[in-house]
Amino acid sequence: MQELLPKLPLAKWVDAFVEWLTLTFEVFFEGMAVGIEGAVEGIVIGLGFIPAIALIILVSLLGWKVCNWKIGLFIFLGLNLIDNLRYWDAMLETVALVLIAVLISVIIGIPMGIWASQNNTVRQIVTPILDFMQTMPAFVYLLPAIFFFNIGVVPGVFASVIFAVPPTIRLTTLGIQQVPADLIEASDAFGSTTKQRLLQVQLPLATPTIMAGVNQSIMLALSMVVISSMVGAPGLGADVYRAVTTIETGVGFEAGLAIVVVAIVIDRLTQNIGKKEQGGKK
Repeated sequence: MQELLPKLPLAKWVDAFVEWLTLTFEVFFEGMAVGIEGAVEGIVIGLGFIPAIALIILVSLLGWKVCNWKIGLFIFLGLNLIDNLRYWDAMLETVALVLIAVLISVIIGIPMGIWASQNNTVRQIVTPILDFMQTMPAFVYLLPAIFFFNIGVVPGVFASVIFAVPPTIRLTTLGIQQVPADLIEASDAFGSTTKQRLLQVQLPLATPTIMAGVNQSIMLALSMVVISSMVGAPGLGADVYRAVTTIETGVGFEAGLAIVVVAIVIDRLTQNIGKKEQGGKK
């Protein structure tokens, strides 16, 4: 069978497409690289300007306020542990990468999810693309990132955005579609326009689902930032990658533990901030 049917040159087609994108949008990619790199450096410098103990206390108080005292205590002990293990600067770089990646994912994902929820044709086109993006191995996204942005911070953010944006799009669409039909009919009966129905009925009711999508995007961005250390992205992932390549089990465990603490802190804070916001609207 293989002799009868010649192999499709799919790999060559993909290479040619990526090369065409790189050459055609070279100026755009260079501008994007400067902007992303500047934003990441700005966050790292800004957070690094605050003394570690002051930032630990501030985040712990935030955890206490939006969650409970147990989470606040965990954040205090966890961040102190990271500082004690000398991973504070790497943690700040990781947090900066995640923040920028999630911000871009939200800017792209929520409008796209709203558009897909309002238009069946868009939804039918977007859904298989999201399936493709979520089933493609994460490491594959590093290849176009290298082509477009070489190595360093920017390809890490780019790959993280591609990996993290699907949950925000999916759950925004799902949350809006799950708004009860009788509420939609009631808003139509009162003469609401499409914009009024979306802003005053659908989006407020869909907020918990949308926030769940954003939370998933945050966790996926964190995992991809670690993988992106393979293309030169800084942060805790770089320490893990270095430990693996030099077979330093203890160092790898320390850096991995720091990533776990950061993931739990971000997850608990974002989940409970979303619940607080929803509770405040009731």
